[in-house]
Amino acid sequence: MKIIIDNFVPYAAQALAPFAEVVELHADQITPAAVADADALIVRTRTRCNGALLEGSAVQFVGTATIGYDHIDRTWCNAHNITTVSAAGCNARGVLQWVSAALAHTLGRLGRTSPEGLCIGVVGVGNVGSLVADYCRSWGFRVLCSDPPREVAENLGPEQDFVPLAELVAQADIVTLHTPLVRSGQWPTYHLADSNFVATMKPGATLLNASRGEVADTAALISPEAKKLALYIDVWEGEPHAINPTLLSRAKVATTHIAGYSLQGKANASAIVVRALAQHFGIEPLTDWYPSGVTPSAPRPISWAEMSAQIGHYCPLEAETEWLYSHPTEFDQHRNTYPLREEFF
Repeated sequence: MKIIIDNFVPYAAQALAPFAEVVELHADQITPAAVADADALIVRTRTRCNGALLEGSAVQFVGTATIGYDHIDRTWCNAHNITTVSAAGCNARGVLQWVSAALAHTLGRLGRTSPEGLCIGVVGVGNVGSLVADYCRSWGFRVLCSDPPREVAENLGPEQDFVPLAELVAQADIVTLHTPLVRSGQWPTYHLADSNFVATMKPGATLLNASRGEVADTAALISPEAKKLALYIDVWEGEPHAINPTLLSRAKVATTHIAGYSLQGKANASAIVVRALAQHFGIEPLTDWYPSGVTPSAPRPISWAEMSAQIGHYCPLEAETEWLYSHPTEFDQHRNTYPLREEFF
């Protein structure tokens, strides 16, 4: 059996090497010729897994060590009997802690010591958004949520803090985006934060995006109307090679798509795809595998005072922002070599 693994996916190659021929490649090297005789791929968002890559190959399993499927043509893969697996939820606490750092930075910028009296709107209440909403409630924010698929499936409404998106956007002092990227269907999220979204937000409000770059319309974020907002951006349309320089210059905080780059998040992602691959191919010793040397995080309650006092050491947003201001063309290199953070709550 031959397995091709993106060389920036940690731990997986060492785990699988005793059981298969393992080839580690840079994302740019994962080409139709390279995958033609491979049985399985483990990739990241940089690899578009579709007919153009996989047609005629031996591939029967694609695992992405990321939380989303927007780079995988699942319809094509299903039609060609290729199993696809993502690492949903793997880095939720890492993203939570980037958001927490952004919130602490926001309150510091506003000269506030407490979230009391502030409203935060959480758009997309899945693995990440649920954590953000829960911690924000515990810290004293008034929390509003928007997630139409969940609202319909679970009959959620105002009693559970779920409101229409327009109402959330109009009321929130801070809006944080945590949706997957969905381009079609009943609830698309592509350019969800558009010109109307921006116009509806309060003057002086803060917008955080740590979901996918395309969830926010860059044209709307660099419009004159958007100058009333404080922008905290981790994900960018056109990344890594073509992030908008005007958006970069306007962002209060700008990072290189590293919100979820925690040590535990990376270990979780590799564990999820390796276990799924092991189950698919019957590699029994790896069906409950987890990277040695990594201690899973220990989730715990934390006060606003304790979190805000410590988070800058864990996630130094100002330093990251200054770096990206100065090195916008080195986005991908910085992301690939970013030192993984320890999750501490």
